[in-house]
Amino acid sequence: MSDTIYLDHCATTPVRPDALAAMLPYFSQHYGNSSSLHRLGRETGKALRIARGQIADVLGCSPGEVIITSSGTEADNLALRGVAFARRRRGEGNHLVVSAVEHKGILDTAKQLRDAFDFELTVLDVDAYGRVSPMDLALAIRPDTLIVSIMAANNEVGTIQPLAELSAVCRERAVPFHSDAVQATGSLSLNVDQLGVDLMSLGAHKFYGPKGIGLLYLRRGVALQPQITGGSHEGKRRASTENVAYIVAMAVALELAQAERASEAARLAALRDRLIAGVLAGVPDSYLTGHPTERMANHASFVVRGIEAEGMLIGLDMAGICASSGSACTSGAQEPSHVLTAMGVSRREAVGHLRLSLGHSNSDAHVDRLLDVLPPLVARLREMSPFTV
Repeated sequence: MSDTIYLDHCATTPVRPDALAAMLPYFSQHYGNSSSLHRLGRETGKALRIARGQIADVLGCSPGEVIITSSGTEADNLALRGVAFARRRRGEGNHLVVSAVEHKGILDTAKQLRDAFDFELTVLDVDAYGRVSPMDLALAIRPDTLIVSIMAANNEVGTIQPLAELSAVCRERAVPFHSDAVQATGSLSLNVDQLGVDLMSLGAHKFYGPKGIGLLYLRRGVALQPQITGGSHEGKRRASTENVAYIVAMAVALELAQAERASEAARLAALRDRLIAGVLAGVPDSYLTGHPTERMANHASFVVRGIEAEGMLIGLDMAGICASSGSACTSGAQEPSHVLTAMGVSRREAVGHLRLSLGHSNSDAHVDRLLDVLPPLVARLREMSPFTV
């Protein structure tokens, strides 16, 4: 697979060697339950405390504000459900606010809370770039608003939200602000005070850690009702025996991702800009989706008119290039992307969406190869397509 060009880093990333090396001893040598009093338990308990401290240092919070989860999606669920139920139980309201371009982990959860548990829900519109207006948010918040959830960076179109302004709106109104930052690790500082968040979700497999592990940052003092019960783990906020191997790997990967962020983001942004310019010049009747400047350093996405994305993805795959049409979590759906439709992209154009996301392994040669393959591929597909541009 060494000749494969991987341009789908927003779907997942390989586990980096440092993280892999850190986790392996906890499968066969240091395998004790971290809640046990014996030596093996104390060893893993110590490793867990160290890893939690490493994570807290990156986030600029205390270790007790870090809740380990199985994924970013679980962290999203815990944030929205946990705060909604906890604050409603205390008589503090019944209203939720999310944006129309959230990951399904937030959007579907919010809709279920509305439909099954009688919460009231406001879904904020976005502009043509996928951004939420702070003024719209201010108008949407009510005295009974329990939580606002707006993602840091969009997985499908790469747009970065104006988090500082959005969080300021919530802070002025004393409403907890949650952000799904799963895609933001390589583009933004994750210091929670700088971002202004009260809750924040991360998933390790998006920053070269293992799949099946994530976390929720929860600012001290924000009420949260546990969604998984049956133990006193994670400060009685999320019961389950800790996966110490994966937690250790996540801590290493997160530390390195943030330490390398400035230099790697600059490198990837240069590749991204070459890629964007090359696609727009080489593929007629295509256009960039998402914000032209306020976007993730590694993210390029396009609508290619006149064809469906499936043909492009198959053709690229046959040429040894891995790409996607949007969110990996909804790639099996038959409906066009909810993100694109929220941005005003027509259904007919949304089916021709192509996402190319760069990472550690990519180089100028990979961009050159993509630009050699994609234009003639699109031309061939258009000749066979029943659509007209």
